[in-house]
Amino acid sequence: MDTRVNKRGHTEHFVRGQHLKLTDLKEKAQHWNQYLSKENIPSYPRPEFHVSHLRHDTNSSGIVGIASEMGFRAPDREEGPEDPEDPETLDLVWWSLSVGPEEIESAEQRLLEETYPDRTEEQAREQKRFLGKFTTSPAFLDTSRLGPYRVISPLQELLETYRTRCCAGSEPILRVYETVLYKQEVMHSVVVHSHFYNQLFQDYPLLTDSPDAVCAYEDGHFIWRPEAMCETHSFKLVQKPYQNQMVAHRLSKPKHQFYVWDNVAVAFHLPEGETLDFDMHTLRQCLRFCEPGHPTISPAEDFDSYEEANELVEAWWPYYPTPLY
Repeated sequence: MDTRVNKRGHTEHFVRGQHLKLTDLKEKAQHWNQYLSKENIPSYPRPEFHVSHLRHDTNSSGIVGIASEMGFRAPDREEGPEDPEDPETLDLVWWSLSVGPEEIESAEQRLLEETYPDRTEEQAREQKRFLGKFTTSPAFLDTSRLGPYRVISPLQELLETYRTRCCAGSEPILRVYETVLYKQEVMHSVVVHSHFYNQLFQDYPLLTDSPDAVCAYEDGHFIWRPEAMCETHSFKLVQKPYQNQMVAHRLSKPKHQFYVWDNVAVAFHLPEGETLDFDMHTLRQCLRFCEPGHPTISPAEDFDSYEEANELVEAWWPYYPTPLY
């Protein structure tokens, strides 16, 4: 794996043009990552999430910029040519998959149906919810590590706006960008660009609907097959094949295990002057407040209190009928 320091001062170990699974990461990072080398991780489920919304977390200056522009622009960067091998030189706006209770419930049902295709109606009724015990990493939480303002938008609307604004009506192109490994976090990234920039990203493979990929794209939604959902493993998956059921067995505290966790980030390539447009009412509808997650990436001063956030939002949307939530 190659190494670099990002603009926040954090060291990143990365591989270009691939979404590496944990088995491959273990081989590449076995000598320096203490979490990946652990062998005593309790059993956990491997569901498939179908995700149709993205989220963008930011601080007060970020949300003011988005509101004043009525959309998203790439952050300012140093002058010079764009180089896809260095994300700091690219005009990118970053989003993440938004996985909520509905996506978790449907993934749980999908996993049960695929694992036990012959289960009876009675067995299905008796099955208790279990997947939520494992979806405990920052990828699934309502908290934010980047700032208290979260915009959640349907993926299809973002792609349609991008198609109109940046692609002259042609379909956006999605490519496998990188796998980035931090101390505990694994980020699989996807880059979205227009056909005008095919040459810039030509060395990165297209994102397809491959059935064994960590991340795929199909019919307007992402398919995410996470390799590590928990970060802290407090439960063990127990399968009951004779009952066609799965249960989450709580572990005692001395047996809790800390491990890596993974997520998917989506980077929209927005050359200078291009914007992912939102009208003000739609933008306000998409806006949420988040408490700080742990560990935070942004400094503590970037996290306004709810009162501060609500006051700022009311100043920009004075006629919106409900407070920020």
